[in-house]
Amino acid sequence: MRIHPTALVAKSAKLADSVIVGPHTIIGENIAIAAGTKIGAFCVIEGNVSIGKDCEIFTGAVIGSQPQDLKYKGEKTFLEIGNNNIIREYCTFNPGTGEGGRTVVGNDNLFMAYSHVAHDCMVGNSCVIANNGTLAGHVTIEDKAVIGGLVAIHQFVRIGMLSIIGGCSKVVQDIPPYSTCDGHPARVYGLNLVGLRRNNASKESIHQLNHAFKVLFNSGLSVKHALGVLEKETKL
Repeated sequence: MRIHPTALVAKSAKLADSVIVGPHTIIGENIAIAAGTKIGAFCVIEGNVSIGKDCEIFTGAVIGSQPQDLKYKGEKTFLEIGNNNIIREYCTFNPGTGEGGRTVVGNDNLFMAYSHVAHDCMVGNSCVIANNGTLAGHVTIEDKAVIGGLVAIHQFVRIGMLSIIGGCSKVVQDIPPYSTCDGHPARVYGLNLVGLRRNNASKESIHQLNHAFKVLFNSGLSVKHALGVLEKETKL
């Protein structure tokens, strides 16, 4: 374990032997940090936080400070961060709200500078949140989603697997899996073909998804009726 002499680490914090802590960083009680994780300078990690293996947290990040939620009254809540996450400069991550509430981040994610993960969010695996990406409370980000810079996502919204959202978008409703979205408010423009190909989706799968998107978003049918059409087609 390498802890810079200017860092302040609570005696009750549980840090694996190979953890590195940079200058002037503060690590509070009830913190658990697994092997291989590096904490940069001037970071603050507080509350009830667990951080997995081989993460890298850069200068000025604030991890685990109390949720920005007027309902929060000091209940015991948690923040869980998985393995191999990169958390760049000045990111902020909040725990859940309400007794036992949790914010959970999976593995292999990249959070670029100044991005924010609010209370009770669920972030999957291999996602990218670009600079100043902002998740409001109770947002769910499914695996391999890409959130562009300066994107703001409304509370309780779900972002589907392998979707991509263009920079500066305003997201106020759920984003379908595999989609390319952009705008203010964001809307679906089509399939995330680049993401699908990079993840080795078959030509047949891409063809079927493309047809489904045309029925859902370009046919003029209501969502209910479009889903009915697709359901009938799968039974033929």
